[in-house]
Amino acid sequence: MILSFDQVGEILDDLYETFPEALFDGLNGGISLLPDLKTDPQLPGRTMYLMGAYCHDMMGRYIQLYYGSFAALAKEEHWTAEDWKKELYETLSHELTHHMEGLAGLRGLEQKDEEQIAQWKAENDLEAEKENENDK
Repeated sequence: MILSFDQVGEILDDLYETFPEALFDGLNGGISLLPDLKTDPQLPGRTMYLMGAYCHDMMGRYIQLYYGSFAALAKEEHWTAEDWKKELYETLSHELTHHMEGLAGLRGLEQKDEEQIAQWKAENDLEAEKENENDK
């Protein structure tokens, strides 16, 4: 099931209300749902969707969520409406954790993300090598 951009925006509005207000302190740029589909540019020929990003730059502190990435993954994995809500909640929670750690000067989740991405890349490169060996 592919939800529309507006439907996803409505779900995010509802999800926002479920989080303690204190988590949004210092998030001066708020949360934006963008139509973009984002993938990891370091993986040519492979697809790892980027669902969201916590940003801290000259524009301030803000969260971006990428509707196009959610929609692409939803299509591939045949999501239900509940899957959409779960994925949006998990991604928003993840990015809010980055925000809270950023305010505290910590990088624990950022380091964990880097480790998981490195592991995913290693596992997928290994799979590609296995496929190449089987083609011989």
